[in-house]
Amino acid sequence: MTQRSIIHLDLDAFYASVEQLRRPDLRGRPVIVGGAPSADGSPQLHRGVVSAASYEARVFGVHSAMPLVIAVRLCPHAVIVPVDFRAYRAASKSVFDVARDYTPIIEPLSLDEAFLEVTGSTRRFGSARHIAEAIRHRILEATGLHASFGVATCKTVAKIASDLRKPRGFVVVDPGDEAAFLAPLPLRRLPGLGPAAERALNGLGLTTLGQLAALPLDTVQRRVGRASGTSLWERAQGIDTASVSVPGAPKSVSREETFARDVVQRSALHLRIAELASDVGARLRTGGWTARTVTLKLRYADFTTITRQETLPSATATDTTVRDAAVALLETAWSGDAVRLLGVGVSGLEEAPQLDLFARPADDRIDRTLDSLRERFGHDSIRRGTGDGLHDLDWRGDDLRR
Repeated sequence: MTQRSIIHLDLDAFYASVEQLRRPDLRGRPVIVGGAPSADGSPQLHRGVVSAASYEARVFGVHSAMPLVIAVRLCPHAVIVPVDFRAYRAASKSVFDVARDYTPIIEPLSLDEAFLEVTGSTRRFGSARHIAEAIRHRILEATGLHASFGVATCKTVAKIASDLRKPRGFVVVDPGDEAAFLAPLPLRRLPGLGPAAERALNGLGLTTLGQLAALPLDTVQRRVGRASGTSLWERAQGIDTASVSVPGAPKSVSREETFARDVVQRSALHLRIAELASDVGARLRTGGWTARTVTLKLRYADFTTITRQETLPSATATDTTVRDAAVALLETAWSGDAVRLLGVGVSGLEEAPQLDLFARPADDRIDRTLDSLRERFGHDSIRRGTGDGLHDLDWRGDDLRR
């Protein structure tokens, strides 16, 4: 039987690293990604949360999901940078494009993390270690980004290995060494072993994965449940037969925005819907999908949240169709109260038909031209006209993904 070879790739402080590459003045400085600038350029801290932090900020205790007000208290000299998912998706695509030169079997876990099945690639490119080294070198050369790598015979061990020596870690666990590698590590290192299970196992006097692996299986099952106990016990020994799964079509695509200040103007909401719809449309076109259902999400100042959706007569990937449907939903759903968060999404995805350039509808050709211009010159380089002068207003907020 062929020994499996799996790589876990994890980009280091991804969002913050992308920002440091875009702005050389930020390199070597503590950077916190999250929040949004106000009209005078000062950071809006009262609502934002940390999406990412550079390693220079992490040494002060800053971490993702922390309220920005606390992060700034811990690291007052940090630079606060608003989230820019377009830039992160572009950087992620460049990274995964490198990985696809070595294997088509890639399971993305997020924009900055993926499993790579390279068992079938070793005959052409050499050992899994060599492939990981080549990918690491090419990612740095092509994007300027650093990543940590774990190489092993299964997903569990590869993921633990990549996280062990971050940043810029590179850990290879040879076949047969899985149990010995895991044995001294604390229980919390095992993916899927949460606080409740850790407390239950601590009650048995267990603190390491080796101790867990040495315990009789039925004892573990009685403590944390049959299915969970079996999974934890096997993986603590380095036994994990889960395959690297290439994702199929996404179920939905969405973009939402939390405003720096509550919005009550209908025209401003229409403008933000147009820009959110443009981002959703671009993601559909990039993936080669069309969508049949448009969803609008509204969250008011008191945190009351509503969603409304409409099924279209035919599937679409054009910005204006998504925009018009979302605006229509807003007109029927909005109470007129101040809006804190606005979201536009699509679902019911289908593979887009392959059409000759001149057979495409005019709106589709315009959208693709705008996509190309934005990719080349930046997101704000060109927009569809609104005829109302609203683009001079500052309605930027924290970009959040579902």
